[in-house]
Amino acid sequence: MDINHLLLFIAAGLLLNLTPGPDVLYIVTHALRSGARAGMVAALGITTGCFVHIFAAAVGVSGLMAASATAFTLLKWAGAAYLVYVGLRMLLARAPAAGEPSAINLVAEDPDFVSATALKSIFFQGFWTNVLNPKVALFFLAFVPQFITPDIENKPLAFLLLGLLFNFNGLWVGFGWALAAAWMAKRMGAVQRGMHWLERVAGAMFVGFGIKLALSDNPVN
Repeated sequence: MDINHLLLFIAAGLLLNLTPGPDVLYIVTHALRSGARAGMVAALGITTGCFVHIFAAAVGVSGLMAASATAFTLLKWAGAAYLVYVGLRMLLARAPAAGEPSAINLVAEDPDFVSATALKSIFFQGFWTNVLNPKVALFFLAFVPQFITPDIENKPLAFLLLGLLFNFNGLWVGFGWALAAAWMAKRMGAVQRGMHWLERVAGAMFVGFGIKLALSDNPVN
């Protein structure tokens, strides 16, 4: 790949990662609620989940899955169920009692207050949200090959390297979303007061994403 094609690939990838979607929503929600550290851990979980699809696509597993109606349907329903589960947890989260310090206020006082257990849960929720979504695999199969020229001898290696570059750039975009959301939460009283309702809205959106995924068809068919 010449430098112009590489720069075009990087620019297109950055624009795609900047576009709000389920991943950005997941990162921003946790950063608003529990600070930049939680948002960055969410970004790490999502990025790690993408690595699974990149390696699978590079060796052809994702292509086989995309062509198999049964495999696509099973993964689609598993991913939809998990998105709905994450959304319901947000919808049913308990609101802070009167006088009880909120997560945002605790973050302002101690940025490292989020427990290791909570961070582990945030990481793995982000990881499984991506791993169980066949649309992520189909995205890499559709997007990355456009930048691989036909004369390249080792196409799987080229796919793998471009996928890793896309994911690396996406991780920094995710960190940026987390830092921006945490900065906003600390400086906007309205966000702090309405945090519980924002989490419910995010939960409803995740349920909607799950239902949309469950009703989607395999684009290969």
